[in-house]
Amino acid sequence: MGVYTDCVAKKAKQKQLAVLIDPDLSKLSKLNEVILTAVAAGVDMFLVGGSLVLNDSLDRTIKSIKEVSELPVVLFPGSPLQMSPKADAILFLSLISGRNPDLLIGSHVLAAPYLKLSGLEVISTGYMLIDGGVPTSVSYISNTQPIPASKADIAVSTALAGQYLGLKSIYLDAGSGALQHVPVEMIAAVSAHIHVPIWVGGGIRNAKQAAALATAGADIIVVGNAFEKDPSLIAEMAQAVHGVSV
Repeated sequence: MGVYTDCVAKKAKQKQLAVLIDPDLSKLSKLNEVILTAVAAGVDMFLVGGSLVLNDSLDRTIKSIKEVSELPVVLFPGSPLQMSPKADAILFLSLISGRNPDLLIGSHVLAAPYLKLSGLEVISTGYMLIDGGVPTSVSYISNTQPIPASKADIAVSTALAGQYLGLKSIYLDAGSGALQHVPVEMIAAVSAHIHVPIWVGGGIRNAKQAAALATAGADIIVVGNAFEKDPSLIAEMAQAVHGVSV
């Protein structure tokens, strides 16, 4: 069963928690602690990637995960060219909240032949930046403005457009280090209008927040920074997310 197929199956049964690891920010000792704690906590998958990642650190991080875990490793690339065949799947991100043509389709054309050869499962994903209260690396590097947190109607229309274009999932991201996570009201509105899985990340710091976002309609909660600072939070968040009834 592929990562996306499993994601869809889980959508009807159980919310998921994904641990996001930025290879350029993770020290080896802390990385191993996060991986082992995540496996013991019963998380559902690892996401690996970041805005500025070198291929050697990407491969090294995936190798470290694979040595101790059979959980899916999904690439969360800072650009469509950031890939490794050592992973299981890749979120093929189209930045549908922005108007940068390179991040809508341009870079994807260059990456497509390599993806075909890689053997990776490709999960076409509409990526939406949501204002988290502070400028992020993604908004700077992508040269795009995030959707205002108060504009749920814009988020709904954007997500719907992505679904109608055939994208397999939608990712709402407040960005690494965000002061606020994606608003619960926005997630609920988007969830009420689309049927593909919804990923939500950025600014999630505790189990209560994670559970609230899952209850609002997020199918996969993605957390990175909080776990790098305190790996012990993983078990608490996994329990909270998996405990949300659907």
